[in-house]
Amino acid sequence: MAGGKPDKAAKQEAKRAKRAAAKVRRRQYFKAIFDAFKNQRKEDKALVPLMLGAFVLSVAAVFGIGLIFGMQWFALPLGIAVGVLAAVTIFGRRVQNSVYAKADGQRGAAGWALDNLRGQWRVTPGVAGTTHLDAVHRVIGRPGIILVAEGAPHRVKSLLAQEKKRTARVAGTMPIYDIIVGNDEGQVPLKKLQRHLMKLPRNISRAEMESMETRLASLGTRAAALPKGPMPANARMPSAQRMARRR
Repeated sequence: MAGGKPDKAAKQEAKRAKRAAAKVRRRQYFKAIFDAFKNQRKEDKALVPLMLGAFVLSVAAVFGIGLIFGMQWFALPLGIAVGVLAAVTIFGRRVQNSVYAKADGQRGAAGWALDNLRGQWRVTPGVAGTTHLDAVHRVIGRPGIILVAEGAPHRVKSLLAQEKKRTARVAGTMPIYDIIVGNDEGQVPLKKLQRHLMKLPRNISRAEMESMETRLASLGTRAAALPKGPMPANARMPSAQRMARRR
């Protein structure tokens, strides 16, 4: 230290450490993408042809439009960028479908999907459950309160009704939605759960979300020990999938 200012050498060392850490993160990120691509390619023989087809068609379409206006060579870089985006999007969607297919029907799968929600959501997994690992998860968002149940239908219906009644005593007039995850009539398939929540109307403010989260915390939980995610545990959303899911 000199004159109350941080030592210059210490600043430079901190910058070097920061750059080194960023380099490690980038390496890990691209390795995760490459590993996800290798794994998906082994299971999905149509992946590479579809990605190549999307790339070539996108480049050809943009180049053709540029050709009409006599700007084909200026349009080529844009076509390549669009082609890469199309290929990555197809990759992300097929990885997502594969991950959800593996997780579908597994205990804890709905809780795992809720943990991957994007945006301002307050997720409390396993607010109610049984020893058979049926569970009700609570989500607080702009639509209000959403109770999401997973497990055997003949058990979760009564479990969900009990939790909804318990929640209503605290929620007052706030909207409460109830969802059962599954593939039967009236249920929401696992792969459509996030999309279903995103489509719900916005009924409350963020301030009301915060207030309700505090009030509902007093209810505690009535759940047996629940798994932290779907089985098998390797059914995770890789970084590449999250990147391709940006809207």
